[in-house]
Amino acid sequence: MASRRLPLDGLLVADFSRVLAGPYASMALADLGARVIKVERTGSGDDTRAWAPPVSARGSTYFDSVNRNKESLELDLSDAGDRALAYELACRADVLIENFRPGTMARYGLGYDDLAAVNPRLVYASISGFGSGGGASLPGYDFLVQAVGGLMSITGHAAGEPTKVGVALVDVLTGKDVQVGVLSSLVERGRTGAGAHFEVNLLSSLQAALVNQVQSYLGAGVVPARMGNAHPSIVPYQLLACADGPIAVACGNDAQFVALCRVLSLERLSADERYRTNSERVGNRDELVGKLESRLRSDTAGSWATLLTAAGVPAGAVVGIDDAVRFADSLGLEPTLELTSPDGSSAGRQIRSPLRFVPPRPPRTDAPPRLGADNAALRQWLSARPSRPAPTDSAEAALTKPEEEEAR
Repeated sequence: MASRRLPLDGLLVADFSRVLAGPYASMALADLGARVIKVERTGSGDDTRAWAPPVSARGSTYFDSVNRNKESLELDLSDAGDRALAYELACRADVLIENFRPGTMARYGLGYDDLAAVNPRLVYASISGFGSGGGASLPGYDFLVQAVGGLMSITGHAAGEPTKVGVALVDVLTGKDVQVGVLSSLVERGRTGAGAHFEVNLLSSLQAALVNQVQSYLGAGVVPARMGNAHPSIVPYQLLACADGPIAVACGNDAQFVALCRVLSLERLSADERYRTNSERVGNRDELVGKLESRLRSDTAGSWATLLTAAGVPAGAVVGIDDAVRFADSLGLEPTLELTSPDGSSAGRQIRSPLRFVPPRPPRTDAPPRLGADNAALRQWLSARPSRPAPTDSAEAALTKPEEEEAR
């Protein structure tokens, strides 16, 4: 019988990152079984501990969302003793994730070259807003990158202002790219025995995720514009008005459009030469949408969604996050996870990892750590039998506070 252990059990991750992209990546590794030690600024910790409300019984729900299954260690990298502990942790780690401004870790003797010399198996992930070249000095915030990276220019209604996505999507995408980089580097390490250093920046992660929109510019010279909820290349693939609100209809092929027309008793539209193929529908979008909405306004979005779904047409009413979680639960997807505090009591629910192993493996359920919760144990562990000499202090490191060098 296959092992029920999680795939990354036994892997040690030193997480020097803050806010969202890095912590999101390291939490995914923790969910897969890795031991993640989160290094936090002494006294205040990760910025997101203060990003509130909303708050739960434990604190900021923003911090909680990306920091379960971790240990918290407070270190002041401008202090020589704490810097020695950070160095020891990095020398023992399999993976290190950091998102300081490019060059900062090296000034503290914690750069990849410093560590690879004594820990050649280390996989080292560096996250920045705009890379380590010309954009190295630019602060990397998701909202800013959505603006300058092109995403806001295609989000929102044509007559309205550019709009950000309702979640820090660029950070999430970057975190997923970090996961891919870490896991692929670990596979390579299994072949060669050597670690690796890779960089991920928010701007590149966003633009790689623009897929068809950026390719319309690169391949055809067409610069996309805001279209509200409409799709530039598919019709109908948007929100359509019903009696009580909108319904999302996503006809990805001609057969689904025929089925849509059948349910709406508008078979004449699917036979009309102006609408028979998707290309023709794109060219006659406005008039077609008007005809569909005239019929859809005769009933509610929920009623139409039931009929269309039964006919094989992708459709659904727009709901809130509360109803969305309940919908996933109704499908048997088990979207949430019950967390446990160190004393064994319940620490509330979170959205669980989307990975599902077959057969199932028991998930980790440790609540996000209190700031410095593991200080004593980790300091003792790192101080015992240090395997390597601490890095030599530099004048610059002694004068620079780490918070002054954060990329965020």
